[in-house]
Amino acid sequence: MKIEIKEVKTKEELRKFVKFNIELYKGSPYHVPNLIDEEIMTLSKDKNPAFETCEAIYFLAYKNGKIAGRIAGIIVHESNRIWQQKHARFGFIDFIDDNGVVDALFDAVTAWAKEKGMTALHGPMGFTDLDHEGMLVKGFDLSATMATIYNYPYYPEHMERIGFKTDQDWYEYKIYIPDSVPEKHLRIGNLAKQKYGLKVMKFKKRKDIWPYANKIFRTLNEAYAHLYGFSPLTEKQIEYYIKMYIPMLRLDLITIIVRESDDAVAGFGITLPNLSHAMRKAKGSLLPFGFIHLLKTLYSKPKVIDLYLIGVLPEYRNKGVNALIFNDLIPQYIRLGTEYAESNPELATNNAVQSQWDYFKREHHKTRRSYIKQI
Repeated sequence: MKIEIKEVKTKEELRKFVKFNIELYKGSPYHVPNLIDEEIMTLSKDKNPAFETCEAIYFLAYKNGKIAGRIAGIIVHESNRIWQQKHARFGFIDFIDDNGVVDALFDAVTAWAKEKGMTALHGPMGFTDLDHEGMLVKGFDLSATMATIYNYPYYPEHMERIGFKTDQDWYEYKIYIPDSVPEKHLRIGNLAKQKYGLKVMKFKKRKDIWPYANKIFRTLNEAYAHLYGFSPLTEKQIEYYIKMYIPMLRLDLITIIVRESDDAVAGFGITLPNLSHAMRKAKGSLLPFGFIHLLKTLYSKPKVIDLYLIGVLPEYRNKGVNALIFNDLIPQYIRLGTEYAESNPELATNNAVQSQWDYFKREHHKTRRSYIKQI
């Protein structure tokens, strides 16, 4: 049974690379397909501004002439500079349950990384923290979210077989929406508001949030700076993500906390209705009917909310700003009849972010992992 590795070089091959994930998980009730055109844009060197500071290579594995696996090799030079390391990343990884296919994929990326002078390979990770990262190791019988990877249980088994070790874990929580905002939570948030001169911002028209869009991502850069593998988004990347994400936001599910003295964004909570079912119906494409499924869900009364992005400036960490954000959002969820929220991945070592759920009934239901191997 012949296994062949081919580097992706053409647009047609890149489309095959992206679509393999959807084909491999066809019929899975847990997998959430990405939008094909959006993922192609992420991987395209002429469209994604990440390539100003990154380089990448993509491989497809063929078994008996049929695509059986895919992998990306990525070097984020700015992250290596900040963290003083020589790491290559692997990402966009999918494969059938076959030792030969897995070995061939990782051999190809490892050889490329060595040629580039790298000393370790870790992942799955993308170009930025806003790409999918972390291989699922717990929660295989639960639905992924739009922001997370789903993979079959045999994936981590292969990672261990070929000598990769745990580098970092992320936890995900199911957080049940209470009947009202906890009294202590309200008190902590109100004290923070008064003590630090903060204001809660809500928006009724999309044009009103645009002046704050750049500020949100600047706050994200500061809030996430200490997190595993993070490197700050450049101005071009910020503009790229603003154009990509702002049009799809639901305004009543966004809360921004600003400092009254200078209108700086001290913290933000960007949440969305869970779009997993709609993304499955879309099958990777907005046309002809995919956008209808997404719009219908986006403006529904969702039973599940995704906590998509939450960030607080370092000087306000553990000082009640998170409470202030959710003091505003929880009544919105109650009004909509939401049953629970998906936290999305939180670093297992990030006690500060996990402690914000201490006032709520919660369940740690998924874990995902970044693996590493010296090369």
